[in-house]
Amino acid sequence: MTTLQIKDLHVSVADKEILKGVNLCINSDETHALMGPNGNGKSTLLAAIMGNPKYTVTKGSITLDGKDVLQMEVDERSRAGLFLGMQYPSEISGITNSDFLRSAINARRERPIALFQFIKEMEQAIGDMEMKSDLAHRFLNEGFSGGEKKRNEIVQMKLLKPSLAMLDEIDSGLDVDALKLVAHAVQEIQKQQHTGLLVVSHYERFYDLLKPTHAHVLIDGVIVLSGDASLTQKIDTQGYDWIENELGISLVQEQRQQNAGVLGVCHAAKKGA
Repeated sequence: MTTLQIKDLHVSVADKEILKGVNLCINSDETHALMGPNGNGKSTLLAAIMGNPKYTVTKGSITLDGKDVLQMEVDERSRAGLFLGMQYPSEISGITNSDFLRSAINARRERPIALFQFIKEMEQAIGDMEMKSDLAHRFLNEGFSGGEKKRNEIVQMKLLKPSLAMLDEIDSGLDVDALKLVAHAVQEIQKQQHTGLLVVSHYERFYDLLKPTHAHVLIDGVIVLSGDASLTQKIDTQGYDWIENELGISLVQEQRQQNAGVLGVCHAAKKGA
């Protein structure tokens, strides 16, 4: 069983503290929904786990099966089984999808993957995600639509077979059919690899498809509330006001405005309908 353990994690960006003591434990086969208004640290947490150099860990620990993740370089974290499906995947001209993926797979193997096996697995993954057959020969994310970039992240996830995957708003930019396709693919990967999942989304519909085993609310750099999947539904219908009232936490009004129409604030629109 794989276990990602985060204890009292503090993270700063440009000398500004964003995470202020996050505690979280994710095991194999678990799906953790991570919610909260924009600007409260969700993407920062994922980036810090993956080792983005812009984010400085000032206190706390991250371990994967007892190994110190903070002592690993980014490529070492990937080889250890961590994966990040990015909110804004980068476009890289001159490197094809096939070259990128084969190099990434080989970096995690003692012996290089056989060419025939790689082609077979990649074609299967591309077909599963209903992407164009020429994907393998296109430069990485160059000229891709937002939805294509997100589905391409799942192609990578299918081929890399991580033990712990983090998805940062992987559902944004997807239409209803693509949303269902991505959710099904993620569930299949988890079923086959017993992957632990940490999923950031503002949309209850995506969580409803993924069926989280755990749910957490991150506000002002701290997880203030945890529960099961019913927590995502409650926030979708009632927003964060009840958390403010029960825990005495104040949210920045600007953050609410930025989230209008998505998880946690769509209740306001319903009230005014």
